[in-house]
Amino acid sequence: MAEEIYSPDPLMVEQSIEEWVMTKCEDWRDYYESNYEDSFEEYYRLWRGQWDPSDSQRASERSRIIAPALQQAVESNVAELEEATFGRGKWFDIADDVADPQKQDALILRKKLAEDFEVCKIRKAVAECLINSAVFGTGVGEVVIEEIKEMAPATEPIMGGDLQAVGVNITDRVVVKLKPVLPQNFLIDPVATSIEDAYGVAVDEFVSRHSVELLQEQGVYREAMIESAAADTDLEPDQDLTLYNDDKVRLTKYYGLVPRELLEKEDVEVEEESMYVEAIVVIANGGTLLKAEANPYMMSDRPVVAFPWDVVPGRFWGRGVCEKGYNSQKALDTELRARIDALSLTIHPMLAVDATRLPRGAKPEVRPGKMILTNGDPREVLQPFNFGQVNQITFGQAAALQQMVQQATGAVDSAGIAGQVNGEATAAGISMSLGAIIKRHKRTLINFQQSFLLPFVTKAAHRYMQFDPESYPVADYKFVATSTLGIIAREYEVTQLVQLLQTMKQDSPIYPVLMQSIIENMNLSNREELIAAMQQASQPNPQAQQMAMMAQQAQVALQQSQTAALNGQAAESQARAQKLAVESQLAPQELQIDVVNAVTRNLKEGNEDDKEFERRLKVADRLLKENELRGKQQNVNDQDRTQQPVRPSQQRLQGAGGAVERLEAAIRPVEGEA
Repeated sequence: MAEEIYSPDPLMVEQSIEEWVMTKCEDWRDYYESNYEDSFEEYYRLWRGQWDPSDSQRASERSRIIAPALQQAVESNVAELEEATFGRGKWFDIADDVADPQKQDALILRKKLAEDFEVCKIRKAVAECLINSAVFGTGVGEVVIEEIKEMAPATEPIMGGDLQAVGVNITDRVVVKLKPVLPQNFLIDPVATSIEDAYGVAVDEFVSRHSVELLQEQGVYREAMIESAAADTDLEPDQDLTLYNDDKVRLTKYYGLVPRELLEKEDVEVEEESMYVEAIVVIANGGTLLKAEANPYMMSDRPVVAFPWDVVPGRFWGRGVCEKGYNSQKALDTELRARIDALSLTIHPMLAVDATRLPRGAKPEVRPGKMILTNGDPREVLQPFNFGQVNQITFGQAAALQQMVQQATGAVDSAGIAGQVNGEATAAGISMSLGAIIKRHKRTLINFQQSFLLPFVTKAAHRYMQFDPESYPVADYKFVATSTLGIIAREYEVTQLVQLLQTMKQDSPIYPVLMQSIIENMNLSNREELIAAMQQASQPNPQAQQMAMMAQQAQVALQQSQTAALNGQAAESQARAQKLAVESQLAPQELQIDVVNAVTRNLKEGNEDDKEFERRLKVADRLLKENELRGKQQNVNDQDRTQQPVRPSQQRLQGAGGAVERLEAAIRPVEGEA
């Protein structure tokens, strides 16, 4: 069954792999030239401000000015994305696998990648890809692996350690670079919408011959005679420059699927049991095979990344800034050229000349210092032929066209932001306009991150881990690209934070958080120092913290002492109340004893004493009853007069004492008689 599926095609067997690849590339180039080449050249010229005869709208047009509106739009949008990506320094991050117990390996990987990216100038290459995307609609970059020699000064002891020899340590290592690719140098399957789902892609460009020979010497390319390539303006970055034909080679690098039998013809070992194999094919000058191998990368990914500025559904090539503002830019150029031509006629008018009153052979040329001979009054011979004045309405039309370019591209400059109500700019209108612009930038930023930035960081890490495992030993990883707000978005956010800050008090816990957010969104040279100072100021002072703790302890001790004192007073009050209750209970008994003592005091035996005793008892009983009634009445009166009446126990004690005294007073005369 396998033999029937993978049986070689007779027509393909006769074809070499370089012929098959070049046929594909030529078909893809024909599609590109038929649909995109002219438009891309036009966008490139407008961005560069280069005039072309095709820009003339009429035969009498003499001015060749190109308005800078579209140039400003491209630079503004690219600068916004660059600031959003690289404005904070840290433009990518690496998050380790959640299941990995060792989290330090991801941090080491991120730090090492950042150092190598800085050495290889990845930021500059990414910025160039952003420019290409803004101008042509899609930015393309090639992930290239190079072997370099790192040189570092070093010393070595000699002469038994008495002397130090200064030398250089040379280390061979592999680096990963990002190479921007122009659209005329990039070929892709016309039906594809991305690098991954394409049949294949190719980078077709001119390179120096010595670079190819160096790679042949290193064994990267096959040994073959390489000659200088013929001139081809379609591959040049700028068609207006004089072509340089010497010491350059047309190099076609194909990354994609290749029929299996074609690779086997080149003695390439293929492990996959498939009709098509992911491979890399390099061809020089359209016919010399320099390299043919199955994809050597461990993830079998293609070393190309690309992203559209704005996605066009169903197409690989996107919609850039130049395409958005193309029509408005052309109208603006026509307006400016017509005005300049009209100004030329107004400032330097034509002359109406009476030819019969000029000397024979005279040429009435107008220039400074020119002397014209006339037969008669020059005022009657030469008359300026005026066409009127330039209408002032053209200036308003030019401003409106420039605003149309900004509206189409989403660019913002010092001319202002559209947000006027009844002719006056309002905060609400400006805020709404800025919000819409920021949303457009965020959409492009997402395309850039998801389609270009994150895939490049991932591919670069994979290459380093595969070809430089000593420096990149990490194998458990995932990558997360981070980005921040751009310039416009930051200004907008700072305005909102300041408005929110005005509603907060300085002692509010949210106040320092808002201040830190404002500083983070500002383009200050000492931003990091200010944030660090704020964070340090927010930290508690150890001495102040200790003093506060001591004060708190003293306060707690004071409260405890006050509580103990209150508890003592309560206990004392309770004891006093208990004492009064006991005395109240004992009062009737003590009263009876006192009455008995008073009645029986000074009695003698005999009948007379018995009578006296009875008398005394009656007097005592009457006095006790009177005292009891008097006490009850006194208690009622005291309750009516005061909120804290005298306790009944106290009343009874006082009443009991008074009854005894009155009893003794009542019986004292009897004792005198006795």
